Amino acid sequence: MTKITEQPSLYRHLEKMSVEELTANINNEDKKVALAIEAVLPKINLLISAIVEKLENGGRLFYLGAGSGGRLSVLDAIELPTTYGIPKGKVNVILAGGVDRLIEAREEMEDDPDAGWDALTGYEVSDKDFVLGISASGTTPFVLGALKICRAKGILTGCIVSNPESPIAEHADFPVEVLTGPEFVSGSTRMKCGTAQKMIFDMISTTCMIRLRRVEDNKMVNVLLINDKIIDRSVKMLMERAGMTDYDEAKALLMDKGSVKASLDSLGK
Repeated sequence: MTKITEQPSLYRHLEKMSVEELTANINNEDKKVALAIEAVLPKINLLISAIVEKLENGGRLFYLGAGSGGRLSVLDAIELPTTYGIPKGKVNVILAGGVDRLIEAREEMEDDPDAGWDALTGYEVSDKDFVLGISASGTTPFVLGALKICRAKGILTGCIVSNPESPIAEHADFPVEVLTGPEFVSGSTRMKCGTAQKMIFDMISTTCMIRLRRVEDNKMVNVLLINDKIIDRSVKMLMERAGMTDYDEAKALLMDKGSVKASLDSLGK
């Protein structure tokens, strides 16, 4: 395989560049990310469709990763119960070294080929679930070892990698190889690779939630009422969708039912 992620930057002598030159060049590289994702949208669509089918039938999604990509998946998963009102545990993250080490990462744990599967067994993963491996290099033993065992046990898998023809892609049922090119700082895959991963996570989770009917029109009708801003937004959403004119009446109904969706259902809307 060709390790694009290890290739030298297209730019030399970064330390001699001005702030203006650095930000312009980084921005020029970032522009390539959306185009790289566009090139693999058919693969992403197949991946998402497979995940949606599992979630619709009571299964769970497991992000399985290490390094920057794994940590970015935590940011995606942690928002979903609040934003879309799904049960905790529907979307999970298995991070090399543990999610509790999110800030002080134990990067050496990604070299353990058994640790990923060992962590999955703690969740009693089964063929009802979907495991999505995340690895910029496409070779991370933590991810590769787990995907091999998942395939042997009939557990559907996918991956997001940034190199072509990688071992992880070979052992994934729904591989996505998003090739963003050499990094601005050679080998620093938290840059373009990380940006691509975050954009794809957004696509996966948002599309899944919409397909699971957690969104109506373009509104978060199942958002949890966790603070004043969201409560106010939800009251106004309820008033608009239900044709209500009294703010206090709408708020009382919302707080009683717990969500815009439940409030609308109680009104037969």
